[in-house]
Amino acid sequence: MSPTRQFTSLAAAGPPPGPVHLALGMFDGVHRGHQAVIAAAVRGARAARGWAGVLTFQPHPSVVLRPDHPTPLLLSREIKWALLGRLGLDFLIEEPFTPGLAQTGPADFVALLRQALPGLAAVYVGENFRFGRGREGDAAFLDAQAKALGFAAHRAPRLQGGGEAISSSRLRTLVACGDIGLANTLLGYSYFSPGVVQPGRQLGRTLGFPTLNLPWEPGLRPAYGVYAVEVEEPDGRRVPGVANYGLRPSVEQTSRPLLEVHVLGATSAGTGTALTVRWLQYLRPEQKFGDLDALCAQITRDRAEALAVLPGIPARDFPAVA
Repeated sequence: MSPTRQFTSLAAAGPPPGPVHLALGMFDGVHRGHQAVIAAAVRGARAARGWAGVLTFQPHPSVVLRPDHPTPLLLSREIKWALLGRLGLDFLIEEPFTPGLAQTGPADFVALLRQALPGLAAVYVGENFRFGRGREGDAAFLDAQAKALGFAAHRAPRLQGGGEAISSSRLRTLVACGDIGLANTLLGYSYFSPGVVQPGRQLGRTLGFPTLNLPWEPGLRPAYGVYAVEVEEPDGRRVPGVANYGLRPSVEQTSRPLLEVHVLGATSAGTGTALTVRWLQYLRPEQKFGDLDALCAQITRDRAEALAVLPGIPARDFPAVA
């Protein structure tokens, strides 16, 4: 598969030379519902021997509409683009979300798509898709406008998981409260964080539990606590581990959360090593211990629990399209 071309606006993309099948949305999390919408666009493009693309926006509309309370995002811009690029798309467009775009009516927005992409054959959205000034436009309005302008609009039904519809907002709640197991089911892959190992105080090594310090600044912070994880090294080797994400109240209270991983096996990782941590199960909340002996005893229990649960929770990779 050739690399997905990336554009920072509709104007920069220009019209592809052929039928365009375009998925629309923010796609924060690139969860199973998003994947279904994009897969439909890819199938449509392949059947028509056309081009499959995604149109998303930067920044998230909440940054413009609610600057004091923007929505914390599941994925960084870079990770979202990387995941989208693995879904068989020919191009990605990231339209700047400006105050002017926020005031564009839904009919004018659809006309803008038609003007920018003359070969537009079909657009693909989730059934709860809203767009245009004040979120006035919905999927039914999009369908009517598309027919009037000579292209099709397809609505993917909302997928269910755990008895409720899958959505980015629901996933944010699950991650924030530590329900990583259910979050992974809805994502369709294991929640993960990339990082480069930085030097630490080596207190864990002194206590017999060496840790890898991985600075990480997510838009949405997972619940503070201890997690069973899998660590992927640069050569692709994967090893089990226990991660602590939080403020380290038993050692030195920090102002910003830190991610520390104790690998349960041999590892060649050290300062400067780029790793990917896949979060598989929440074990317990972060807590403060009265002394280091109590802390060590709890870490020993955490190790045992992680080793017991990890064999039954295989990490799932993002479902790339070959």
